[in-house]
Amino acid sequence: MPNPTAAMLVIGDEILSGRTRDSNMYHLAGVLTAKGIPLTEVRVVADDHASIVDAVRALSAGYSHVFTSGGIGPTHDDITADAVAAAMGAPISHRADAMALLGAHYAARGLPFNEARQRMARIPDGAQLIDNPVSIAPGFTLGNVHVMAGVPTIFEAMLASVLPTLVGGPPLISQSLRLMQGEGDIATRFAAIAAAFPDLSMGSYPFNQDGRFGTNLVIRGTDAARIALAMAELNAAFAA
Repeated sequence: MPNPTAAMLVIGDEILSGRTRDSNMYHLAGVLTAKGIPLTEVRVVADDHASIVDAVRALSAGYSHVFTSGGIGPTHDDITADAVAAAMGAPISHRADAMALLGAHYAARGLPFNEARQRMARIPDGAQLIDNPVSIAPGFTLGNVHVMAGVPTIFEAMLASVLPTLVGGPPLISQSLRLMQGEGDIATRFAAIAAAFPDLSMGSYPFNQDGRFGTNLVIRGTDAARIALAMAELNAAFAA
């Protein structure tokens, strides 16, 4: 059985404007790789309802899991929950369980549970809440879409809450060979080895060190024995 697959939808004008550097994709990719759920597509969209709806529908239909980041806070531009509800055909309202969590949180701190903060309790019908041990305001899972905050510490905490509920496949492993040769020098031999191992993913990644061009050859897959065999072929083909 093939491994489940994943996509990520990064939401926010601040990402597209360059004001904020996204680190959530890097974290998600590493965690999912270890879980055996390869992250194979990432999209970034603005705080625009139609764009979010279109992206969620497309990704939800194409992947086992979709992870979103951003747009679930208390301000007017936090529209992710409503857009995901629309994409998945679910009504949305202030959920009693989310209202109770947030109400107790702000009461304990002597802060008003005002209309803006209540926005964070808007959860689509049928969704499961995602625990947020950092700032309480929950994310949610609706179908195969996991909706989480954009702040990295909160995103990572929410992901840790979701991860145990996901069924992965064999962990993805990789090995690499570093060569002080440019891609143009190794491309033909590398392509032949890649063709001999269609069950593995092989990629070349060039670099420049002290004015010299080099290439890292990387093999990825779930079968350690096959990867070891392919690495042996690489080493033989590019032995000094």
